[in-house]
Amino acid sequence: MAYWLMKSEPEELSTQGLKRLTSARWDGVRNYQARNFLRQMQVGDGFFFYHSSCPQPGIAGTGQISASAFADPTALDPHSVYFDPKASAEKNPWSAVTVEYREAFTRVLDLSQLRQQNALSAMPLLQKGSRLSVMPVTDEQWHAVLALR
Repeated sequence: MAYWLMKSEPEELSTQGLKRLTSARWDGVRNYQARNFLRQMQVGDGFFFYHSSCPQPGIAGTGQISASAFADPTALDPHSVYFDPKASAEKNPWSAVTVEYREAFTRVLDLSQLRQQNALSAMPLLQKGSRLSVMPVTDEQWHAVLALR
């Protein structure tokens, strides 16, 4: 099993929103490196749900991958903000996965708290200039974050 960190703006999809839905399609990723990480995900992989671009950004909970990568249908939808006019049904460069809710933390773990943990010093989220919306998390980092909740 692998672990990941996935960012979403809470007004798009939040931990509580995923809890209500129980599962959802994680789509709209338009960065090739982040897309490649989506393509590596397997059913059963865990992920940290990171709320971004909000008053209290940070890790808000966990989820699990319930369907591995498939062509992102939002790339073909002209009404979607994620529409890609260069994509076609035959050649869609973008991927999505299906995720399930697992746990909402009682408090959001913010960057300052995460930076205080030596075990997290190499975590991509905490590296200067790292802005990816999907990134890998090591087993050690996974357990270090879970110990903070």
